[in-house]
Amino acid sequence: MLNIGMDVHLKRTSLCVLDQNGKTLSERTIRGSWDKVIEEVIKVKQEYHERITVCFEASGGAGHLFDQLDKICDRVVVAHPGRTRLIFQSKRKNDRIDAQKLAKLVFLGEVPPVYMPGPQVRAWRQMIEHRDRLVKKRTRVKNEIRSLLHSQGVKAPYKLWNKAGLVWLSGLELESFPQLKLNLLLEELTFHQQSLRVVEKELARHAGKNPAVALLMTIPGVGIRTAECLVAYIDDPRRFGKPGEAASYFGLIPSLDSSAGKDRLGHITKQGPATARRLLVEAAWFAVRRSPSVKARFDRLVGNDPDRRKIAIVAIAHYLVRVSLSMLKSGECWREAA
Repeated sequence: MLNIGMDVHLKRTSLCVLDQNGKTLSERTIRGSWDKVIEEVIKVKQEYHERITVCFEASGGAGHLFDQLDKICDRVVVAHPGRTRLIFQSKRKNDRIDAQKLAKLVFLGEVPPVYMPGPQVRAWRQMIEHRDRLVKKRTRVKNEIRSLLHSQGVKAPYKLWNKAGLVWLSGLELESFPQLKLNLLLEELTFHQQSLRVVEKELARHAGKNPAVALLMTIPGVGIRTAECLVAYIDDPRRFGKPGEAASYFGLIPSLDSSAGKDRLGHITKQGPATARRLLVEAAWFAVRRSPSVKARFDRLVGNDPDRRKIAIVAIAHYLVRVSLSMLKSGECWREAA
C-alpha cells in the first residue's frame, strides 16, 4: 500500500509518496490544473503497481478532486485543515513539507478526516447556503431603505414590505440624490425577491422528493427550511454514533477546558455549518411556543433567572438536533411527551 500526501493548489500541487514502511519513494511538483494531478497519480500507480491511499486537505474544490481520485485510488482521505494545523505547528512550512506531513499522517492512521458527501448532496448544500446569502442581501437592502427614510425624516408605514407598502415606496418623492438611491435600492430588492422565489421553489421541489424532510417537519417548530438543512448536513445518520456527536458537529456543545479534575465550560464551539445552527435556534423558539413538552424543558432550564433564556434556547436547539438524528435513524415521527 502506497501512501500519497498532496498539498493541493489550483495551479501547483506538491506530492509525496511513501511506501508501506513509511519510506519516501518520491517527491514531485505538478504545475497545472487538477487534471494533471490525476494523471500524475495514475502514473504513480502504474509505476509501482501498488494499492494507493491519497490524503489532501479540504478546500473549496475538495469535492470535485475527491470524486476524481475516488475513481482511481483504493482510498481517499480528506484532512480537516484546522485540526491538521493543530497537530503540525511548525515555523518551517512550505508545500513540499506539508505534503510530507500529510503522507506521514495517513501512513500512521492519524489523519483528522472530514466527511465527504456525494455530489448531489454537496450541490444541495450549496443551494441552501446560496438562499441564506440571498436572504441576508435582502435584509441589508431593507435596512438601507429604512435608514434612508429615517435620514429624510419620512415616517414609514408599519407594514412596509407587503404589497401596499412597496406601492407606497414606489410613489414616494424625495430630493434628487435620495430619490435615485431609493430607486436603485427598490430595484435591488425586487431582484433579490425574485431570485429567492426561484431558489425556494427549486429547494421545495427537491425537498418534496425526500421523505426525511417530511419526517423532520413533524417536529413542532421545524419548517421546511430547517428540515432540509438538517437532512442535507446530516446526510447519513449512521456516521454519528451518538446523538451528542451530531450536536457537536453543529457546534451546539459548550467548549471544555479540563485540567486537574476541574472542568470549565465556556460558550458553544460554533463549529460546523453556521446556517444550520442559526435555523435550529430559530426553530427552537417556535418549538417552545408550539410544544408543551419543549416548553416545559425550556422553563426548567430557565428556572427563576430570566437571563438564562438565551442559554436555554441554545440547549433546546441542541435537543432538537439529538431528536432529529434519532428520528432519522428510527424513521419514527415526532411523539409529544407527556
